[in-house]
Amino acid sequence: MTPTTKNNVLIYLQTHYPNAGCELIYHSDYQLLMAVVLSAQTTDQAVNRVTPLLFKRFPTLADFAQAKVSEIAKVIQSIGLFKTKAKHLQELASQLLSRHRGAVPQDKTALLALSGVGIKTANVVRAELFKLPEIAVDTHVHRLAWRLGFTRRGDNVTVTETKLRRALPQTEYIRLHHQLIHFGRYACKAKAPLCQQCGLVNLCKEPKKNLKK
Repeated sequence: MTPTTKNNVLIYLQTHYPNAGCELIYHSDYQLLMAVVLSAQTTDQAVNRVTPLLFKRFPTLADFAQAKVSEIAKVIQSIGLFKTKAKHLQELASQLLSRHRGAVPQDKTALLALSGVGIKTANVVRAELFKLPEIAVDTHVHRLAWRLGFTRRGDNVTVTETKLRRALPQTEYIRLHHQLIHFGRYACKAKAPLCQQCGLVNLCKEPKKNLKK
């Protein structure tokens, strides 16, 4: 990707998604962490439908830690992998209380040691809560990175994150992460991209199946 092409991508994202941000609804540090854990292979909209009920039923970390996994699972059963995620939430609450005095840690190694937390979740939390320069590679970012020419199609998420870190200005990691997600979620979709409306279509590596009227 040439500097001019990259600049065109950055300008397009800023023009079309200037206010892009986290769409998960939360009111505390651990609520965000739990919401991100719940969002794995699930839409933010689906998570936002269950978390108000979840945090009302279990209003504190202690309530989560003392709850039966089956009780948590019952509240979140409408989302994917709910049984596994319920177990993660119960363990996560216990770990935060016993290891971190109830606070979500900023350190990446500490985050990755928590139940249900992978590199994507850790990066999201560090960027959203602590405003640290992180790029979380979810399905949208991974797809867009290839389509726009930042990566090769066969690159895994780890390679994708590395290449994006090298290609993008560090001061813009958080903003661009959200803009890529919004672009992928609402325009450059996996199965039905809105190619006719896209100003970056000439850069796209995907076959232009949706250019026909």
